[in-house]
Amino acid sequence: MGIDKSKLQPLKGFRDFLPEKMIIRNEAIRRLKSVFHKYGFEELQTPSVEYQEVLLGKYGEEAEKLIYLFKDPGGRDVGLRYDLTVPLARVAASNLNLTLPFKRFQIQPVWRAENTQKGRYREVYQCDVDTIGSSSPISDAEILAVVHDTLKILEFPEFTIRVNSRGVLFSSMEKAGLAKDKWLTTIQTIDKLDKKEKSEVEKELSEKGLDNEQISNIFIVLEDAEPDDYLKKVFEIVQSMKLDQDHIIFDPRLARGLDYYTGPIFETVVTEPKIGSITGGGRYDKLMKSLGGPDLPAVGTTIGLDRAVDVIEDLGLWKNIPSTNSQVLVTIFSPELENNSLSVTEKLREKGINTEVYLNTNVRLDKQLKYADKKGIKWLIVIGPEEVEKNTVILKNLETGHQEDIKLDDVVPKINNG
Repeated sequence: MGIDKSKLQPLKGFRDFLPEKMIIRNEAIRRLKSVFHKYGFEELQTPSVEYQEVLLGKYGEEAEKLIYLFKDPGGRDVGLRYDLTVPLARVAASNLNLTLPFKRFQIQPVWRAENTQKGRYREVYQCDVDTIGSSSPISDAEILAVVHDTLKILEFPEFTIRVNSRGVLFSSMEKAGLAKDKWLTTIQTIDKLDKKEKSEVEKELSEKGLDNEQISNIFIVLEDAEPDDYLKKVFEIVQSMKLDQDHIIFDPRLARGLDYYTGPIFETVVTEPKIGSITGGGRYDKLMKSLGGPDLPAVGTTIGLDRAVDVIEDLGLWKNIPSTNSQVLVTIFSPELENNSLSVTEKLREKGINTEVYLNTNVRLDKQLKYADKKGIKWLIVIGPEEVEKNTVILKNLETGHQEDIKLDDVVPKINNG
């Protein structure tokens, strides 16, 4: 009895990525890494599974409902990581010999039991950049610069980096007359203002026990809020950098719902497509200590690879990117000339040319050409009896249709020069 065909589809919120999609994803990662390296960040990887004790109590009640929790075969209470920040904090708390400040980037999947929709999946790749061990506003400004430069190198035509501070929010909560034990839960609800109508947010605040006067005061106070002294210094440093300042704004309503933030917070949005935040982060100076580690300050951001790629694809930003890594297809003219084709293939690979050889010796040349064209391979090589006799090959550019009979030694420079 065969498997239920519906089970051949990925689980809801999970996706397969075929090679043409991976081309774009890998190119995005390559560009992101180039920016991270430029600013001195080094790569880290952590396990997919963590102890529940490490994961819980860090994000807030609503976020923690989305964590995949289970018992492993040994009966231990574990879970799939929800983000890359808590695992980083665990690494810093358990490795006391790290060179400080510790600047790391991390590109790995995380898992969240989300209500799936465009730009919101249950398995996503996050690209995190963090600095641990510095309380200087330079480190905050540097994170903003990394976000700016990554979105520029991804060729985003427009984006807005919204900046606020937990200090500004906490001060606003106090001015609005809220008890301190209501601050975090109120901030979690305010964080939904970019997803819900103001009336819906007001209703949720009321359900959390705030009276009408307090709710009204919150919006009045936030409207008049200004950056605190630390954030002003961050903005001063940002303004001294060679960044497009129009992309970076102060937004006192920006909340970022996770509990572990302690200072400046950042979030990046685009106008089109309507996809939510592309990046998000901030300062979290108490997280390492909460895990039993040293009391180290920290700041960082997440760049959502999946949403970034969705923007690239939806806006058609990378029209000229190849759809394959293969540069050349070497055809097989006939079974008798198979070894000639294999020899040419090997010589091209030795020269650093990504080369495919057609794998069936009994297929007509026109079908081999269609294979190369369908895959998006630019160059085609044919080696027939005449070419063997003359020690040449036919090199055809499938984009232009131009072909020529040339010496094998001339093929590599021809391909490398386009």
